[in-house]
Amino acid sequence: MSLKKINTVLAAVIVLFILWFGTEYILSPETTAPGYGLPRWPSGDGDGFLVVKGIRDVVLALVLVVLLVTGHRRALGWALLVEALAAYGDMANVLAHHGSVATALGVHCLTATLMVVNGLLMLRETRKVAVAPVRPAPQPA
Repeated sequence: MSLKKINTVLAAVIVLFILWFGTEYILSPETTAPGYGLPRWPSGDGDGFLVVKGIRDVVLALVLVVLLVTGHRRALGWALLVEALAAYGDMANVLAHHGSVATALGVHCLTATLMVVNGLLMLRETRKVAVAPVRPAPQPA
C-alpha cells in the first residue's frame, strides 16, 4: 500500500473518530462526558458546554471531510496540524482539572499526535520541488 493511500485511510479514520464522538456529545452528553476524562459531571446547565464541545468536534471533522473529499491534500495536512491543537487543548483541560491522566494521554494526546504525524506526512507527500524547464537560450537573429 502506498504512503498516499495510508495517509488517506488514516485521515479518514481520524475524521470518522472525531465525527463519532462529536455527535455523541451532541446527542447524549451525559453518557459521553465520563469518557472525556474530567473527574465530575458539570453542575447546573453544564451539559450545554458539552454540546458546544460536540459541535466544535463535528465542525472540525467536517472541515477535514471537505479537504479529503476534494483532494486538497496539502491543505488537509495543514488543517490536521492546526486542528490537533484542539485535542492537545482537551488534554491540557483534563490534566488542569485533575482528571484522568490515562484518558488525557491515551485519548486526547494520542489523537492529537496521530493528527500531527498524519499532517506532517501529508505535507511531506505533497511537497514539490519546482524544476525550471530546460530551454535553450534564445539566439540572436
